[in-house]
Amino acid sequence: MKLRFAPSPTGHLHVGNARIALANWLVARKLGAELVLRLDDTDTGRSKAEFADAIEEDLRWLGLDWDSMFRQSDRLPLYAAAAERLKKSGHLYPCLETEEELNYKRELRLKQGRPPIYDRGALKMTAEQLARAMENGKRPHWRFKLSMTTIEWQDGVLGRRGVKLSAISDPVLIRADGSPLYTFTSVVDDLETRVTHVVRGEDHVTNTGVQLDIWRALGGKGLEFAHLPLLTDADGGPLSKRIGSLSLRQLRRDGVEAAAITGYLGALGTSHDPFPARPKELLEGFDLGAVSHSSPRFDPRQMLALNRKLLHAMSFEEARAQLPPGADATFWEAIRENLDLMPEAKHWWDVVRGHIAPIDQPEEAGFLAQARELLPQEPFDGATWTAWTDAVKAATGRKGKALFMPLRLALTGEDHGPDLKTLLPLIGRARAVERLRADFPA
Repeated sequence: MKLRFAPSPTGHLHVGNARIALANWLVARKLGAELVLRLDDTDTGRSKAEFADAIEEDLRWLGLDWDSMFRQSDRLPLYAAAAERLKKSGHLYPCLETEEELNYKRELRLKQGRPPIYDRGALKMTAEQLARAMENGKRPHWRFKLSMTTIEWQDGVLGRRGVKLSAISDPVLIRADGSPLYTFTSVVDDLETRVTHVVRGEDHVTNTGVQLDIWRALGGKGLEFAHLPLLTDADGGPLSKRIGSLSLRQLRRDGVEAAAITGYLGALGTSHDPFPARPKELLEGFDLGAVSHSSPRFDPRQMLALNRKLLHAMSFEEARAQLPPGADATFWEAIRENLDLMPEAKHWWDVVRGHIAPIDQPEEAGFLAQARELLPQEPFDGATWTAWTDAVKAATGRKGKALFMPLRLALTGEDHGPDLKTLLPLIGRARAVERLRADFPA
């Protein structure tokens, strides 16, 4: 058993790509199959080395690995040889129509009430006509002659599926400049590397019918497919419109933990409740056959809820590498339950060890002055906040929000946050005295 994940290095991976990569990894690792990373980089105009490097980095960050890897750009002679085989067998035929001529044909068929598929006009061209055209500098593109049958397969997620090839244009497999297209190269690679199972998105269902026809023309047998329904956004609309903000690179920069992403993606489309988990922790409960036929909704709020849960339970040793220099376990335990994203820890480090933007409270100047005078001497501990606020309450008669909010705003610059019982000892008396002054500078 052998699977492959085949991204194109034309941009950064997004959550839709990550879901497909995770599914392939889980199937392979659970069943002891081989997993190949294939970079589909034959689109030389859009493929970039930096995107290829980023794909590898992002996959490893998620906790995914692979057994082997190759780039399609290194295999062009293999595709050329396969194309020659199809030409000799009559499955690949040359076409000389320009894009303008093809557009005219499509428009004419639409006006006639017929489907706008290619009419196979090139098959009427004689060898002599082709030779003369090529002598005059024309270069053909090459189409695959579909079998005009209905290709059926038992899909690993969607059940029985079929594609009526007579309703599809013969696909172009080789451009006029000689470069092969994905529809062709993918089949050749799957055949040559002996891939047995393809797990990919539902948007490839029609493509699967075409590729199975090419697969059989090249002598292939026994390829199985599973198509995952495409993700939608939280409102059920196309996720593609928002995919830029959901790239793994951007989510990582924002501070979303990898385990929150994989845990959420692993549960999408199933009856399982999501929980933050690295890929290896999802293996036991994973079943491709349990994925719903319906498109699941990707809700960033649910993913962030998992991220909060993960951070709130994270040990200091797990968090240490992402914390500001000098941060210790006491600081982490004081602030972790108030974090949505790890970068927020930097703000709370500034609160306890650095500088904050002062909150203007002119109406509270007298109250803060009294509070400052009543602030105990150090050392501070977990009882200091209660003892201090009790003294302030007795002296001013304030209680509840009127007592606590001006103090919190002055000490932290925020109207909510970690418990001041734990935060005040970290802030220390000198900073607290300075921040309780009405003329506290920025």
